[in-house]
Amino acid sequence: MTLKSSRARFLPDGSKPSPACCRGSPFFGLTGQPMTQFVKPDPIGVGIQYNPEILDWFPFEDIEVDVLEILLDNIMAPMDGPQIIKPAARAMMERLGEKFTLLAHSNYGCDFGFSPLEQTAAVQRHVPLAKMLNSPWVANHCFYGDNSWLDIWSSPLQFSNAEVLRCAKRARALQIHYGMPLAHENAAYYLQCPGAEMREAEFLARLVQRSGTFLHLDLHNIYTNHLNLKNFDLRDYLDTLPLDKVISVHLAGGSWHEGLYHDWHDASVPEPVWDLYEELMSRARPSAIILEYQGQAHHALTRVMDAGDEHMIVTDVRRAQKIWNHYTQPARELAHGC
Repeated sequence: MTLKSSRARFLPDGSKPSPACCRGSPFFGLTGQPMTQFVKPDPIGVGIQYNPEILDWFPFEDIEVDVLEILLDNIMAPMDGPQIIKPAARAMMERLGEKFTLLAHSNYGCDFGFSPLEQTAAVQRHVPLAKMLNSPWVANHCFYGDNSWLDIWSSPLQFSNAEVLRCAKRARALQIHYGMPLAHENAAYYLQCPGAEMREAEFLARLVQRSGTFLHLDLHNIYTNHLNLKNFDLRDYLDTLPLDKVISVHLAGGSWHEGLYHDWHDASVPEPVWDLYEELMSRARPSAIILEYQGQAHHALTRVMDAGDEHMIVTDVRRAQKIWNHYTQPARELAHGC
């Protein structure tokens, strides 16, 4: 794989519409109301999350990948100010957009919280930022969050029928705000939210069916929950999901601490996660694969990565690319009449 030239242009005013290929005609969802139908983009390739925590030593702009995932929370300007993007981040995004496709990723948008959607960071900051990046889609996290507790991580949604309805309504509206496919990421967590009426995979399947949105499948989060939670089955999880709705995938590693396995992104991708990745690629065609590495953002006890970890990261990226090419090369050759 080689660097891509001018695949994504940064738009200073955020006014350029989403690619027409990602938006279809209206259709009637489970609510009986017409919904705009968004289409999963064609496969792009393998990339890495552009994480500021390792920016001082990892050569993001030199590694041969197809995409960079941009954390919108890191580049957004404060909610109480007039700007959308931090001034220092604007030039950086313009430069990266000349070389790579930029994928927008939202963590703390309060997407599924209880504040009015129009007042959330997702609508007021992340929507215009995703358009500025000319991202082909945007991914968000399936956990609770509001202005008063943005720092709480791994607070899973309640997997209930009532929350399917509430979250689907917000997801459907938010996807229209973005004007591009919206994909929901499954979270890693340590306790299930009380009141659950179904498994997480079933909840996600119902959510995207009702809202017309998509999935961002974090395979390491699935593996983490499998290790920490009783009756959380890896294979059953994939069997339950509508895999044709999977737009993008996260691969990562983690660490054990005090009897629990943590999604800390501080190690190489474990073998069971590679197995999940191969199984997924044999059954579905996601549009992109993203690898994640970072410092101590998740926890103070996370191993601090340094330049000595560059070889590990590059090795993981190359392995992900090799698997991607194995499963997508025949389709590309068929499309070109080879």
